[in-house]
Parts: sequence; C-alpha cells; structure tokens
Amino acid sequence: MPLTQDAPAKINLGLHVLRQRPDGYHDVETILHRIDWADTITAAPADALSLTCSDPSLPTDRDNLCLQAAHRLATACDVPAGAELHLEKQVPYGAGLGSGSSDAAATLRLLARLWDVDPTSETLQEIGRTIGADVPFFLQDAPAAYATGRGDTLSPLSKDGGPYRLPFSLLVAVPPVEVATPWAYNQVTPAETSRPDLRRLVLSNDLSRWEEALTNDFASPVTTAKPTVDAVRTALRETDAAYVSLSGSGSAVYGLFEKADAARAAQEALRVWAPPDVRTRLLPAPR
Repeated sequence: MPLTQDAPAKINLGLHVLRQRPDGYHDVETILHRIDWADTITAAPADALSLTCSDPSLPTDRDNLCLQAAHRLATACDVPAGAELHLEKQVPYGAGLGSGSSDAAATLRLLARLWDVDPTSETLQEIGRTIGADVPFFLQDAPAAYATGRGDTLSPLSKDGGPYRLPFSLLVAVPPVEVATPWAYNQVTPAETSRPDLRRLVLSNDLSRWEEALTNDFASPVTTAKPTVDAVRTALRETDAAYVSLSGSGSAVYGLFEKADAARAAQEALRVWAPPDVRTRLLPAPR
C-alpha cells in the first residue's frame, strides 16, 4: 500500500542577515515556526525512482528537491529499490514558506519508512543540508527553532517548559509573485551589530514589541522591487493585525491577530483590498 507524509510550511519570526561567508552564502539568525499548511507526498514501491506532481509547472526530474532527496537517501543507505513518488502541491513555492525544503524533508522521512531503513538523525541532517538550508528544520519535531549559520544550525525554542507555539491567529497572504532567494540576498546589506535578542523578543509574545523591533531584513528590498508584495503588506496593515511581516525572502506576507474574529475579518477584507489572485490561509491560534 502507498505511504503518505505531510510536508508543512513555515514562517520566519524575524530574520537578520548578519554577514557574507567565505563560501558565498550568508550567516543569518531567525526563528523558524512550522504552520498548519502542508503539501502531501505519497510513495509506493517501484523498481526505479520517479515523481509526479499535481502542479504541472513544477519539474519532476532531478531539479525537484524531492527526487534529489530520494536519490541521496538511496545512496547513503545503499538501497537498490525505487519508489513512485507523487507530490500533491498546496503550499505556494517561491514565497518564503519553505515548501520545497519541507517536501524534501518529508520525502526523506517517507522513503525511510517505505524502504525500511533507519538512518541516523545525523545522516538525515547531513543529506538535508546538501539540499537546502531549511531542510534540517523540517527534519526535526520541534514546532519552532532558533536558526543560525545558513539557517541550518538549530536550537529548539521552548517556553514554560514546553515547545514554543505561536499563541495568535495567523493569516498568510501570498501574491502571485515568486522571489528568487539568491536575488533577495543580493539586495540586502548584512549587519551584525545593534540587533535585538531574537529569542527573548519572540518569547515575550508582546506584539507591540514585535511590531517595533522584530524585523525581516528582506522586507524593504523585496517590497520596493515587488509592488504587488508591497500592496499585500499594505492591505494587511489596514486590518486589525497587531504584527505584519514578510516570511523568509518573500513573497508571502503574514499578519498576527490577538482575536480570531479580527483574523477572519481581515481575510474577508483582503479579498476586496488586495491585488487579484492573492492566496490566503487563515490558521487559528492553538487551543
């Protein structure tokens, strides 16, 4: 029987680009938080590895991160078998929600079950790092983590003795714009000094402090270069959102609300104020 695995998206709570590294990448610090918006991957036994996708615009060859993950796991675990993979795409890509990285992480988890192999967490993390900086986050179980390095050095975030979870209603709005991550990094001037303590700031759960000090370094260059993203951010700020931010390098923008009714009203308002073809996802606060 086929096996399935969900691949949840994430948002960034603050994102600082600190410095450029000798390898050409950048050191960052951010809080990554998993959200309840997911793709689904299905795997069935087969002689060779193959991939189909519900979105015909996505590649299904080695350019797809799912197939990259599958081939690297097969090599690492010396698996001769294949698999028929199918990706049911729900989360927009190129939006800063980490959906491609999450799909790759879900593929690794799924094929380990299908092939009945038990790679160590270190092996999975190492495979993940070769695919994308966000993959290691999606391989861990913690809902939120403080991320440094390229975003792949992780420390689970906790509060009051348990894993940290956003206590607010969340509205994600994604305009029909893709933002290439390499381009976005080229628009940012790294800065290491005069940065707030991200962990302390997020754990305060004080949205007025967040609005004042919890910043994403990609927000200014992305909204300047992408007027549609700026229009969505402006529309969200016209609602009762207590905090509005870009996720990752965009194009997704999200708002946090202290009251669920305000989040629902904002979703309705975006249908009027926001540019056409904006996808929204309303996620209530956890109970």
